Amino acid sequence: MRQGEAGSFPWRRGLALGAVALASLLGAALTPASAADPEWRSATSLMGEPRYKPGFAHFDYVNPQAPKGGTVRLGRQGAFDNFNPVVAGVKGQLEAGVGLVYEQLTEQSLDEVSTAYGLLADGVKFPEDFSWVTYRLRENARWQDGKPVTPEDVIFSFETYKETSPQMAFYYSHVVKAEKTGEREITFRFDQPGNRELPQIVGQLTVLPKHWWEGTAPDGRRRNVKETTLEPPLGSGPYRLKAFDAGRNAVYERVADYWGKDLPERIGTNNFDQVRFEYYRDSTVLFEALKGDQYDFRLENSAKNWATGYDFPAVKDGRVVKEEFTERASGRMQAFAFNLRKPKFGDQRVRRAFNLAFDFEEMNKTIFYGLYSRIGSFFEGTELASKGLPEGKEREILESVRDKVPASVFTAAYANPVNGDATKVRDNLREADRLLKEAGWDIKGGKRVNAKGEQLTAEFLAYDPTSERFVLFYKPSLERLGIGVSLRVVDPSQYENRMRDFDFDITTDLWAQSLSPGNEQRDFWGSKAADRPGSRNTLGIRDPGVDALIDKVIFARDREELVAATKALDRVLLAHDYVVPQWFSPATRTARWNRFGRPGVMPRYASPAFPTVWWWDAALAQKTGGRQ
Repeated sequence: MRQGEAGSFPWRRGLALGAVALASLLGAALTPASAADPEWRSATSLMGEPRYKPGFAHFDYVNPQAPKGGTVRLGRQGAFDNFNPVVAGVKGQLEAGVGLVYEQLTEQSLDEVSTAYGLLADGVKFPEDFSWVTYRLRENARWQDGKPVTPEDVIFSFETYKETSPQMAFYYSHVVKAEKTGEREITFRFDQPGNRELPQIVGQLTVLPKHWWEGTAPDGRRRNVKETTLEPPLGSGPYRLKAFDAGRNAVYERVADYWGKDLPERIGTNNFDQVRFEYYRDSTVLFEALKGDQYDFRLENSAKNWATGYDFPAVKDGRVVKEEFTERASGRMQAFAFNLRKPKFGDQRVRRAFNLAFDFEEMNKTIFYGLYSRIGSFFEGTELASKGLPEGKEREILESVRDKVPASVFTAAYANPVNGDATKVRDNLREADRLLKEAGWDIKGGKRVNAKGEQLTAEFLAYDPTSERFVLFYKPSLERLGIGVSLRVVDPSQYENRMRDFDFDITTDLWAQSLSPGNEQRDFWGSKAADRPGSRNTLGIRDPGVDALIDKVIFARDREELVAATKALDRVLLAHDYVVPQWFSPATRTARWNRFGRPGVMPRYASPAFPTVWWWDAALAQKTGGRQ
């Protein structure tokens, strides 16, 4: 997801809101017999031993007796023109439910941090130096046409993603080869030892049917995995595409003879006969559609809606339920993001001036109803966030790269400017004026100009009209500094195209972080990702100190070193003022039509996990004005 007041979370692996979730996962839960002969494992975890032992019945957070049936409807903003996940983020707009059709080699549990269990694979092994990994496919894993899932499918998928998707090519850049090493075994070899995440990153691979993609469509046309398609896909997952209206809706039906329905990882999930995705042109229409009972569940990221929008009759009489969920296993940075590729934002003093002009305190009180707190870390809300001055292991790591990082990280803790009253606002604007003048931007004729007489301007790019509320609130403060400010709201497709090409001045972006950061940090902040179209390095950071600290995170030898390295990385990112941090809420706010049951114990790190662990409740539905 790129924008939103407070962001949101995916409800199922592969169905992220706007992007494929790339959480970092791996470590060794058990000690192999020897480096030459590692043992097979059914699960791996970075945080100690997996909670669930081989042969477990089901995850604790599901209801194994959950009834099957009913339809759940989910709302989305925008449109779609593609069912091919390989080109997602490169071409076309991927339909949000495609993750229900395809599966990965492994599945992450929702009540543990960084722990994965076999899905298409029933075993995994790797040596102590993490220089390769072998996955063993389940003997009964099947495509929906009855054909077995094979090592050839896995190798085809890996090679296709690396060749076709710039994002995945970067993500798998250290995986140099995939080869069949047994009847049901695939071995992935890495370009260097010591990268503890790589074995499980490979486990996140979405597996495609080679025979289907290399075949012909019903109209006789040969399929092309490098192009978008609206042909219903063939998968191995619990759902298949039943019907769709391009750009408007898509309906998935549960596969009655799904090969994996009795797996412990699947018991108590996939409880709906149908999952329907409805698309709406903008956020206002999307919200009104919920009121009109056009879809069932909403993650509410608008403070105004939460505070004032739920006064319609269905809420008052209990047919629509508002509920907050607070358990999370992730941090975040949501911010106004500068495009550092543009020279005008290349000076740290200019970027800090923008932060000084941002009166979060007044904005929170005036338009957010006091519901938010200011973000002060790229890992906000986790133990990974830097605080105070660096000490111990963190300082040792920073000392090792002292010549590559700002000197201030050793002497001053990062802090956002505090506004909220006339005196503080005046003092911060004076400091912003000083910094801008130091950076070569003076005031002439009421405009902030450089030596060439060019005005400092900033266009804020957005796809959601609700962005107007906070950008237009911010605008007068910047204009008081002589900065020319404009807002351009475009449709979601145009927004994605412009972001792929880095065609923006400032936008709102969000980076979700797991408790086990690793290789994805290269995509977020690494120099090699700065000019790669579609990368998550939206900012365009090219900094040797940041690159060095990313490597410290990736090659950390234990949890203590990982935490220290991540805090060091956080501290350096903050010191550069690459962003103007925005706001967050510790709670995930939701609203739903009261037709659904849920387990008594919800997953600790993924609540509300809707609709993954929920089910259709016929009795509630009848009271709500039920439908089947």
